[in-house]
Amino acid sequence: MTDATTATTGPDPEVLAEFETHRRELCAYAYRMLGSSFEAEDAVQETFTRAWRSYDSFEGRASLRSWLYKIATNICLDMLDRPQSRARPMDLNGPSRPDSPLPPPQPDYVWIEPIPNGLAFGADPAEHASTKDTLRLAFVAACQHLPATQRAILIMREVLRFSASETAEALMMSPASVNSALQRARATMSKVQPTATDGFDESDPEQRKLIDDFVQAFEAYDMDALTTLLKADVALSMPPFELWISGPENVAAFMLGTGSACRDSRMVSLAGANGLPAFGHYKPSGEPGVWVPWSITVLELDGGTIAGLNFFLDTERLFPLFGLAPQWREAG
Repeated sequence: MTDATTATTGPDPEVLAEFETHRRELCAYAYRMLGSSFEAEDAVQETFTRAWRSYDSFEGRASLRSWLYKIATNICLDMLDRPQSRARPMDLNGPSRPDSPLPPPQPDYVWIEPIPNGLAFGADPAEHASTKDTLRLAFVAACQHLPATQRAILIMREVLRFSASETAEALMMSPASVNSALQRARATMSKVQPTATDGFDESDPEQRKLIDDFVQAFEAYDMDALTTLLKADVALSMPPFELWISGPENVAAFMLGTGSACRDSRMVSLAGANGLPAFGHYKPSGEPGVWVPWSITVLELDGGTIAGLNFFLDTERLFPLFGLAPQWREAG
């Protein structure tokens, strides 16, 4: 295949179709590396562009999957050449008082962003179950504490189950160097990764009831009912603000004070984010029967309670990503 032929005929549909079979897992990988759905999508698109341009040089010496991961890794490492890693509000400071004024919002590149399940998970339920724990917000945030190369090695070895030699080939390192870096990455993760919370199983009736009870209490703005669903050390966060609140009573006080604009909200159930229950959260517009975007709300669960209330307020970017309408109207 020559450049002239490529220019004339365009990309081979069969080759592009083969690339596409790897899109979701590559997007999930890039998301773990970068902490941003938007950057992950950009990284995958650039991976496919570079792979197509150099496809003539791909001679099957490695699997197509390994080759695409090598390209994606190099792109992610280039994108991580920046002064600041993404974080969650609780990674930056201690909890705030519920009556604390909102600090100035921080730029979007400061924060770990949610990823729709549909961008990250394939159709195979077994694959979904085995990978969604490593897409949780807490895991992705913990990964950001690692130097970029260690981050890639940890994800490739422990999440994707690449061998040391495959990982070394992708990163142009020796297997011994890969194993040494993996040990350092594990040591760091053991210090910064919080205790794992429960996963979300949509088929579990108790978990389903917990989520339904949350929606009912929140839409009714019944803080007494809401606090009974929350873990003792529940954390509420609202990127792009650094402020976060800890504890059921403080959450209730915040929601009745600074957060009172959420009263009379509507929650639209999503297919999930980061393997967790998620909602498009609309607040009253001031016009009867019309609600406007407020947040992508992602819940973290633990032991039959809600351990995390994550309100991502960058609705201008996130609502289109999750396929949500720019307003919600009451039926009828």
